[in-house]
Amino acid sequence: MQTDNPFLHDLSKLASSAAGTLSGVRREIEEAVKARVERLADDMDLVPREDYDALKAQVDALTAKVDAMEAAMAKPKKAAPKKKAAPTAKAPKKA
Repeated sequence: MQTDNPFLHDLSKLASSAAGTLSGVRREIEEAVKARVERLADDMDLVPREDYDALKAQVDALTAKVDAMEAAMAKPKKAAPKKKAAPTAKAPKKA
């Protein structure tokens, strides 16, 4: 048999109300923290991820070019072939 107890009914309403209130407080806290973090990020002059990725790609490309240039400069150059001396006239042998 089910009884309609006003105390339990009021307690149930109170619990439901508290849950709704806590949910609202949670949302407000999250929004406040998010706003504060965004303000800190703005103060630190952080760059957006897209700008960072573009800059990193440029730096990587330049680094590759510099490495290629250094490698080319480090290779030993082939010595030019020596020119053969022109034949000199020798004095005839006396017999």
